[in-house]
Amino acid sequence: MRRPLLAIFAATSMAVIAASQQPAFASTAPVPRTATGIPLDAQWKISIYHLATTKFKHPAWGWQHSERNYQVALRLAKGDHLNVDTDVLFAACFLHDMAAFPPYQKKGEHGVVAAEESVAVLRDAGFPMSKIAAVQAAERGHMYYSDAGSRPESIVLHDADSLDFLGTIGEARMISLTGANAASFRAGVTALRSFLHDIPPRLITKTAKSIGAQRVVELERELDELQSETFNGSAM
Repeated sequence: MRRPLLAIFAATSMAVIAASQQPAFASTAPVPRTATGIPLDAQWKISIYHLATTKFKHPAWGWQHSERNYQVALRLAKGDHLNVDTDVLFAACFLHDMAAFPPYQKKGEHGVVAAEESVAVLRDAGFPMSKIAAVQAAERGHMYYSDAGSRPESIVLHDADSLDFLGTIGEARMISLTGANAASFRAGVTALRSFLHDIPPRLITKTAKSIGAQRVVELERELDELQSETFNGSAM
């Protein structure tokens, strides 16, 4: 009887050792994703995305704009062979316009305000705070008229945000800003006409310049058609 007992003991011991070498837990649940498929592969990303989708609601600068920025920024990084930190990019994209929404609205340029207000939000969400300076730099430099600096995340967010003012999406965003009580959408059209000239020279990446050229043609064609359909703008 001794040998079988020893064999059983040895087998049991090996099983215990093997089990101890496995991860403490293993989840088979799929990684949650955003509306466009961005993996929410960290708890802090889930928290920030939940904040954006529930609190940052606006057709021009709400969470959908942020999500487009992230996806386009990745495309620009790939096209220009830029190595970006996706943690930094995700945080900056989804919080760069947070100053447009309560309780984060304060006086000052909205990118600068976002850089200030996002610190506590990201800390509470569990973001790796060693990367916060890079997030702040991207937030401060995201507008087309801002200095994007040299960080790759800042550069691609700056260009992605700029591109969202052009093309069909740019037209939709600006028209939405006229609001329900506006007398007309002429102000939005005027802004779009200025973007055609002001934004393309400020794009940094080669990929954004290429996309921007296409969107300029698209937007110019649509604005010309709008001008025609409103009797040369007299019924706009």
